[in-house]
Amino acid sequence: MVSYSAPLDDIRFVLYDLLDYDGAVASLPGYEEASRDLVDTVIEEGAKFCENELLPLNRSGDEEGCTFENGVVRTPKGFKELYEAFCEGGWNGLALSPDHGGQGLPKTLQFVLTELICSTNLSFGMYPGLTHGACNALELHGSEAQKTTYLPNMIHGRWTGTMCLTEPHCGTDLGLIRTKADPNGNGSYKITGTKIFISAGEHDMSENIVHLVLAKLPDAPEGSKGISLFIVPKFLVKDDGSVGPRNGVACGSIEHKMGIKASSTCVMNFDEAEGYLVGEPHTGMAKMFTMMNVARLDVGMQGLGLAETAYQSAAAYAKERLQGRSLAGPQHPDKAADPIIVHPDVRKNLLTMKAYNEGSRALAFWVAMAVDIAEKHPDEKKRQEADDLVALMTPIIKSFFTDQGFENTNLGVQVFGGHGYIREWGMEQLVRDARIAQIYEGANGIQALDLVGRKLGQNMGRLLRRFFHPVQAFIEDNQSDPQMAEFVAPLAKILSRLQQSTLWIAQQGLKDPEEAGAAATDYLNLFALTALAYMWARMVKVSLAASNGEIPEFHEAKLATARFFFQRLLPKSSGLFAAIMAGKAPLMEMKEAAF
Repeated sequence: MVSYSAPLDDIRFVLYDLLDYDGAVASLPGYEEASRDLVDTVIEEGAKFCENELLPLNRSGDEEGCTFENGVVRTPKGFKELYEAFCEGGWNGLALSPDHGGQGLPKTLQFVLTELICSTNLSFGMYPGLTHGACNALELHGSEAQKTTYLPNMIHGRWTGTMCLTEPHCGTDLGLIRTKADPNGNGSYKITGTKIFISAGEHDMSENIVHLVLAKLPDAPEGSKGISLFIVPKFLVKDDGSVGPRNGVACGSIEHKMGIKASSTCVMNFDEAEGYLVGEPHTGMAKMFTMMNVARLDVGMQGLGLAETAYQSAAAYAKERLQGRSLAGPQHPDKAADPIIVHPDVRKNLLTMKAYNEGSRALAFWVAMAVDIAEKHPDEKKRQEADDLVALMTPIIKSFFTDQGFENTNLGVQVFGGHGYIREWGMEQLVRDARIAQIYEGANGIQALDLVGRKLGQNMGRLLRRFFHPVQAFIEDNQSDPQMAEFVAPLAKILSRLQQSTLWIAQQGLKDPEEAGAAATDYLNLFALTALAYMWARMVKVSLAASNGEIPEFHEAKLATARFFFQRLLPKSSGLFAAIMAGKAPLMEMKEAAF
């Protein structure tokens, strides 16, 4: 069994001390009641539920997995009851609209809850996570009748939701989809086609499943501009809102996967299933991106959540496992050997995990608050600025957090040594569960292309200013502070490299798109390191201000972790910068036959 306790002290530090939750979020219209006291209560109760209810079923759910027989998918033992308790506790509708039964709390709290869920039972979290995304899409794009019909039951959890995009012959290139939608003549459509890799596409935890399906009308233009979005329920809904007859949608099989085995990943067959158009025809991609962008941020939190559990488990093990003696001489002469935490390489692994986790948490919650500001701030300019930041950081959070989540879970296995490779310790499950996050909701290479191909040049570089300007302002405000010098100087250096790389990609990419493509992943990682350096420098400033001459243990640990990040991890930026500036030639000159 892995070790996990919700990192509430760090969550509070980031929300309140670093990011000023009260001033940034609780002051927004509609969030006045979401005070610090309420937030503390919510995250404390959420932590208890995740630690006491979700975590105990994580390993058994992985070992049992989902089963499929005669078109019926059954989730592992205890999952149905767990889901009922989750919904009854109000967790399903935490940040969803109160107009349809949600609690209407800030999206920032949803980010916190998502991390806790992913740390304790990622497979379980897939079911409410998909529903949450579907609700967001319907709230923004559905008609009033569609909202009234579907949202109350989905928000409560009686019904769940999915997103049906991928087909056997197309994943990223959705313009190739073949699922068709033929008008019935009564305002509904016959949906026919096959979708694959559909998370929570079929299961036994809710009385209905509401599929959001991409399909093409008979007169659809070619490519992605011809895609429309449809609601296709598993069971048709009667006029009184109750569940009616079975629709023409069925699960053909479930995938046997490397990880997240308690999450049903389905092949879904639509055989003239009755569906209902969401919004205008041929606008489905834009509407689905509403759901996908939320999902991409959620997937980033999956990487962070698993990495946090890996760190806590590895740190606990390293303090207990006795092997060898410290290179500086015995640290526990009364014992047969010293705990492995005395060894430099073990400490390097643990500090790498800790530094990335805490830096990522700060970055994630900064963006989470921007999500709330973009939705609720009374000033249109402030809303636009916040929305720009979210758009810019979404591919970075999705890609970097999941890459590092996989790396950190592997480091956790390394700390455990041979025991980490054995199932009963729980560490190898974290690795298997983490791997998919680098692939779904847009593989990480696609996220990098989104960053350099769409976000950098969008609105003449306006999105970039939402990051570059506050970082530059922080550097200028703190560069003369001697206590901050060891942190501000490397931050200024990496920001300069990021700016140089941005200019180089912009110039070279205009002449040759392959140059931008070749640099994309290294550029995204350079951007992510810069963002984490900025967050770590800000955390240092807060911790120094909290010391009052004597540094409390919590802040002392923050400063030590910050020094490790700046001195041992940030230097990776030099290699990334060099790789970017090397251009496409090392990648593209190789003839295809030579691979």
